[in-house]
Amino acid sequence: MLKRSLLIAWVLSLTACQSTQEDSTDLSQNSLPELHIEPSPLPEQSKETVTSAFPIAPMQVEDVWQRIRQQISFAPSSHPRVLTRVNWYLQHPNYMDTISQRADPLLYYIVTEIEKRGLPIELALMPLIETDFDMQAYSHKHASGLWQLTPLIAKHYGIEINPWYDGRQDLIDSTNAALDFLTYLHKRFDGNWYHAIAAYNTGEGRVLRAIENNRKAGKSTDFFALKLPRQTRHYVPKLIAATQLLKQQLMPFPAIANQPAISVVSLPAATILDRDPNWSMLAKLNTGYARFPALLGGPNRLIMPIDKTAEWAAYAQNLPTMPSNQWQTYTVRRGDSLSVIAANYELSVSQLKSFNQLRSDTIRIGQRLVLPVLADQHYTYTVKSGDSLWRIAKQFNVSVNKLKQWNELSNSTLQIGKQLTIFLAAP
Repeated sequence: MLKRSLLIAWVLSLTACQSTQEDSTDLSQNSLPELHIEPSPLPEQSKETVTSAFPIAPMQVEDVWQRIRQQISFAPSSHPRVLTRVNWYLQHPNYMDTISQRADPLLYYIVTEIEKRGLPIELALMPLIETDFDMQAYSHKHASGLWQLTPLIAKHYGIEINPWYDGRQDLIDSTNAALDFLTYLHKRFDGNWYHAIAAYNTGEGRVLRAIENNRKAGKSTDFFALKLPRQTRHYVPKLIAATQLLKQQLMPFPAIANQPAISVVSLPAATILDRDPNWSMLAKLNTGYARFPALLGGPNRLIMPIDKTAEWAAYAQNLPTMPSNQWQTYTVRRGDSLSVIAANYELSVSQLKSFNQLRSDTIRIGQRLVLPVLADQHYTYTVKSGDSLWRIAKQFNVSVNKLKQWNELSNSTLQIGKQLTIFLAAP
């Protein structure tokens, strides 16, 4: 406790010494996660943190956080925005309990992919900054998933987004796309990672304009000197702060085993998992499938805990597939409207829009729409006074996350009169 108090005092003193006036960090931008867990006792520092005359290679350590720590190359910073965020972390010591719990099945894969590409290991902490390692996070700007990819960027890098599958919420697809995008941005900004990471958050055009404006004015083009949106001004410092905490061991990062946590099993197209409760635990690793346990429209694979692979892989190969007559595509013709198409196929307009991710009632001739004719019952629920997502989910025996995904909700706020699409398993 004395050590942590001294660390906080050190951070505050450094912050007070800065003469540059900066906006304070908007703590609501990265507030404590919704997942509530009991605070765990501070873990013992792993053996690999001790300085040794014979350094251990990153792959040889027991903890993946220490694997990251050994490879951190970003220089430490005493900039006020960085120190403010360091102080926030120090004042919320149990925050990393939640982060490590969420990151446990994901982080080894992410770190391995970053190392394969020769990218800075600090990028492995970006999902912490973006979403607190929440694979189903959805923003009001329609960014989604662990890496908060927008539909435009996701599709540009080959991610499939359709009514049954959103690859932005898939660990493998989203990580590959995010690292492709970051690699491009690094080249676009002549090897400056702070500029590239800022552009990941706010768009390359905005960062390029800020750099050019400073250059014309004879000012520094260093990231901290650029005039950028408030969120972006604090985005890079949050990442730097997290890396400093880990590198300098300013707070405990609960250990995550430095070994594969997941495996991938190939499946036939349009596989339907049965109603065995054992499958439900796989939903958390396969959040890209919007209609889980119906694995439609995606990459025909299932991510499994590595210790369950042998048990389930053979069984999964014998699961039923979705009959072709239960889903179809429709090409919009002259004179069509959403209301006409919906009526012809016994759907509501809101359901049709949800299936096809339409944000308006406008459709064009030649456009292809997906029309599900599934065994599930689809139900339209109108929000009433006193309703909440939790109460509605409990009433229909579905999850809150599925309600959000089916209806493209970025938060839990509901408006009275809003219509929600709910899928109920056929009896």
